[in-house]
Amino acid sequence: MALERSEVEKIAHLARLGLDEADIPRTTETLNNILGLIDQMQAVDTDGIEPLAHPLEATQRLRPDEVTETDHREAYQAVAPAVENGLYLVPKVIE
Repeated sequence: MALERSEVEKIAHLARLGLDEADIPRTTETLNNILGLIDQMQAVDTDGIEPLAHPLEATQRLRPDEVTETDHREAYQAVAPAVENGLYLVPKVIE
């Protein structure tokens, strides 16, 4: 699928891009190259190929799920203007 100059001008208008007259041929060629690459990728037979979550099938190293900080809730809430049952109270902003 090749784009014509008029289609590129319309796409630029819809995208609110200001293209100079000198840039339109280069932009048309670039977009046609991108569409050509997409056509090549869609032509590849992928039947029987399982999708990958990551191209390298790498697994992420995990750290132990351990508490590393002490609880400072009481100290933080001691200076809060309004607290109830361990929760910060804030003014209602939506009626």
